[in-house]
Amino acid sequence: MRRNLVVGNWKMHGSRAANAQLLGGLKEAGPWNADVAVCVPFPYIAETALALTGTAMVFGAQDCSSHEQGAYTGEVSSAMLQDIGCRYVIVGHSERRAYHAESDQLVADKAKAALAHGVTPIVCVGETRAEREAGQTEAVVKRQLATVIHTLGHCCGEMVVAYEPVWAIGTGLTATPEQAQSVHAVLRAQLMAATDRASVMRILYGGSVKPDNAAELFRQPDIDGGLIGGAALKAADFAAICRAAAQ
Repeated sequence: MRRNLVVGNWKMHGSRAANAQLLGGLKEAGPWNADVAVCVPFPYIAETALALTGTAMVFGAQDCSSHEQGAYTGEVSSAMLQDIGCRYVIVGHSERRAYHAESDQLVADKAKAALAHGVTPIVCVGETRAEREAGQTEAVVKRQLATVIHTLGHCCGEMVVAYEPVWAIGTGLTATPEQAQSVHAVLRAQLMAATDRASVMRILYGGSVKPDNAAELFRQPDIDGGLIGGAALKAADFAAICRAAAQ
């Protein structure tokens, strides 16, 4: 059985005081019978690592460079993330694809760089509202994932996949459990054709997951937890979602 994973994506939010309060609240509320991680802004990774010492929660980053090292001002390599103990790194988030023009190939290269250093990439795929209304959801997510599968080769079974419909991120809209499961099933089938690890790989749902809809989403057969945005910034809400993911 796949153990559910809940990942909090803090995006560009936080301060030393706010982070301490949030992490303190999570430590009081846990542990949970699910894997839990927080992906935090780069300046706060070290403090987060210290704060989570002795807990079952782990930490990660929100992006990484596709390059190993060199004259890439402002970039952070996977080797650096591994060096400070990051377990996960988010790659290909829709905001990176949209605001920074990240291509499917760049996302795949970042995932490959992460795996090369033992950091698990959480590879995000998802369609816009226009693409969904045009009936292109399946084609879009399969294209995005295919590039990663091709680039990673036999290592593709080591990644985590996150389906995040762009139209449901930060909008208050949420895919119904049936809509989300339908896409997750497509992704699982695509992975089954690529790796013998597909049955144990985790596919997360991201897109306005809240305490009141998390349990129903996580009950779907191919949804193995969530990539949580806004609700991850409130200890009570994130803890409730982690409880919903417990098996």
